[in-house]
Amino acid sequence: MESNKDAAPVSRLQSIDALRGFDMLMISGAGAFIYSLKDKTGWSWVDHVAIQFEHTTWHGFTFYDFIFPLFLFIAGVSIPFSLNKGLQQGRSKQSLYKKAFRRMLILIALGILEKNLPFPFFEWSQIRLGGVLQRIGIAGFITTILYLNFSFKSRAYWVAGILLFYYACMFLVPVPGFGAGDLSFEGNLHGWIDRTFLPGRLIQGTFDENGLFTTLPALCLTVLGSFAADIFQNKAFTEYGKLKRILILGVVCIGIGLLWSLHFPINKRLWSSSFILFTGGMSFLILGLFYWIIDILKCKKWSFFFVVIGMNSITIYLVYHFIDFGYTSRLLFEGLYINAPERLHSIFQNLGALILVWFFLYALYRYKIFLKI
Repeated sequence: MESNKDAAPVSRLQSIDALRGFDMLMISGAGAFIYSLKDKTGWSWVDHVAIQFEHTTWHGFTFYDFIFPLFLFIAGVSIPFSLNKGLQQGRSKQSLYKKAFRRMLILIALGILEKNLPFPFFEWSQIRLGGVLQRIGIAGFITTILYLNFSFKSRAYWVAGILLFYYACMFLVPVPGFGAGDLSFEGNLHGWIDRTFLPGRLIQGTFDENGLFTTLPALCLTVLGSFAADIFQNKAFTEYGKLKRILILGVVCIGIGLLWSLHFPINKRLWSSSFILFTGGMSFLILGLFYWIIDILKCKKWSFFFVVIGMNSITIYLVYHFIDFGYTSRLLFEGLYINAPERLHSIFQNLGALILVWFFLYALYRYKIFLKI
């Protein structure tokens, strides 16, 4: 594998923006909309699909568990493109470190604000410090450091080392009152670390799934994404050569993840090592699918719907907390579905909200307004 220092400049890949848009659509309402169809239509196949859009309680896996890991992975795909562009423009590593560090701090601040609305200014003990944006910021900063200083192979060793370290700690470090190797909701090591060292409100009560210790395995997804970027930027590979390598990495990660899950179960709440590799493998495969259809076969028109969302992913994630699209949808569209069975009203309202969200993002896209952090 060619060193990242020798990466060739490539044009922007529309498949990356489209996949980011698909993922953010799931995060920002489509997933909830699909789940709202459960027990509403009378069609069993719809109910089976809808169940996949609710997180598992503990061990196990649903498609919705894949959505946030995919976003971390896509962030890792995007980072090397930005870093290599900066290096080619003559920027120093130190300036790139500072930019990544500043971005991390901004995302942490926005994440804390977003997870605590309305903000409890007079109840600091109720502030939740863990969250999605915080994790994206930290993972992006660490991936930047690793990408600028280590080759593809060395970063693979980092991923393996982190996942093995996390695995060893979860099974070998004793938790007071529970002992070592307890993966229960109450007795796991991650939970004890959060209860002991993470102040504020914990989303699971006894721990926060986006808390301290699970940050280690989670950031590996972003590093895995940087492997895909290395492949895309390697001028020695043909388009189908790149696709083949992406798919091989996906199959290998899924295979190792499934084998590992026989002892360390796939668990989103714990971000288990098997969960990281399984979802990382899935991310490679779905990225390969988008890359094949959009950038190799040049079937691009359909992807515009997702690109509009992907170009302003952080914007819509934040705006959803300040604009009640559901309320606006009811005001605008209720007259169209008022005579439908009442059980379907929430479905039509949520669908209307998704339409409003897309046109809001299209307006930003049309006028080239993009939130960049």
